[in-house]
Amino acid sequence: MNSNLTIIPKPLYAEYGSKAFNFSDKSISLSIAGESSPEIYYNQLKTAFCITGINNTERGIPVCIEINENTDINKEAYSLTITEEGINIKADDISGAFYGCISAGQLINNSDGELPLLTIKDKPHHNWRGFLLDTCRSFYSTAFIKKMLNACALYKLNIFHWHLTDDQGWRFEVPGYPRLTEVGSKRQDNTLPEAIDGFYDEGKESRRWYTDEEIKDIAAYAEERCIKIIPEVEFPGHSSALLAAYPQYGCTGGPYQVENRWGIFPDVLCLGNDDIFTIYEAALKKITQLFPGEYIHIGGDECPHERWEVCPKCQARMKKEGLDSAAQLQAWGTTKIASMVAALGKTPIGWDEVLENNKHNALPENVIVQSWRGTEGGIKAASMNHKVIMSPCDRFYLNFKNKDSFEEPGRLGVTTTKKAYTFSPAGKELKLDNPEQKKLILGGECALWSEKLPHSRNAEYLLFPRFCAAAETLWLPEENKDFEDFKLRLEYHKKLLHSLDYRYYEGILE
Repeated sequence: MNSNLTIIPKPLYAEYGSKAFNFSDKSISLSIAGESSPEIYYNQLKTAFCITGINNTERGIPVCIEINENTDINKEAYSLTITEEGINIKADDISGAFYGCISAGQLINNSDGELPLLTIKDKPHHNWRGFLLDTCRSFYSTAFIKKMLNACALYKLNIFHWHLTDDQGWRFEVPGYPRLTEVGSKRQDNTLPEAIDGFYDEGKESRRWYTDEEIKDIAAYAEERCIKIIPEVEFPGHSSALLAAYPQYGCTGGPYQVENRWGIFPDVLCLGNDDIFTIYEAALKKITQLFPGEYIHIGGDECPHERWEVCPKCQARMKKEGLDSAAQLQAWGTTKIASMVAALGKTPIGWDEVLENNKHNALPENVIVQSWRGTEGGIKAASMNHKVIMSPCDRFYLNFKNKDSFEEPGRLGVTTTKKAYTFSPAGKELKLDNPEQKKLILGGECALWSEKLPHSRNAEYLLFPRFCAAAETLWLPEENKDFEDFKLRLEYHKKLLHSLDYRYYEGILE
């Protein structure tokens, strides 16, 4: 009998019995009990097992799930017991029951005819456990997005941060502004490799934005997997695609192009032009209609100010608002956009640059700060009583190389699996003056920025197994983590990922 716990992320508590439950069919027979019509969750919990590669059949392992819908405790907590009669899962919410099924499915998939008698009690340490996917630098199919949502569910990540606008593409439709997709979604060159099917052949006309129906379908798909989608609309930088579509919103009037290069570009939105808030109001209203969640990411990163320094409209805005520099204009604009998001009943999130140049426009209290340039932005935000998401690029950016070799894909740096695993969003390495401020750190997000990654299969190679490491570090308290133990469990998960048709890196992990 294999008594090694093969679950990722590792449960908080596990105790083994001395016997085993034997089975001949690697499937489950699902039943649900509870206080308040739990049968409505039946298909959703079957989906959890399917994500792990386990099907529901009449002759499968008996699995009984009890959901009591107690809202007073952690909704993602669950207990799992394996007896000689089968598997029992208890939770007080569908999300906890879902994660219990994920754990059970992983155990079954990694077993060979028997399961140890076992008691698990589990809950996440962090409420915010996310993955960011950039679909602007490279446009990915809805099938791949759903595949990554399944991966999030498989490793108990509950946030999918969807990067929808950037210099290289605008990916959703906005009423009254058809050129955002008709022009703003298309790069005008052949920098992407040709493919036999013509998907990346720039000479062939193909749609590179997501329709309303596709987005709503993906949102429903995520919800069924207990995942919230955080849509991101960049402001005021990374806006070349918007400016190519509507050049009147830039400081120079253009011409502009949807960028075929990577990097930071001087042409950004003209903050002296009131009409930019009209187009963003339309975009934000559309986002609100498409996504049911309570958050909208407003970007705010890597915005040069050089155009504003010589733009008559921006200079007039600065004078009117009593600003001392062009850099302070961004803080003014952030305040405007954040208030628009709040007026729609949503909570704004911004990259850590939103903390800067706020002499005349303090960052609104409701803005959550996502720290990407290390942890310093998160520490500063927490000291100012802002909630924080930790995404330090040197630890959680999975587009970095797995190891330092010119033969490895990836760019901008190296992040080993161990480096990702040993980071904790509110861990000991975080120097905060007040321990209470650590409570403002909601958790973290790993990220895949898709420069030079037009093919999703190559993206998978960069993601795994660091995706698994990030998921575990966001689930466990720092003191419960053990990289050597993680490596042992990872050997089972390589087989699981292979069976589920995910590519992964198999080189050194540290």
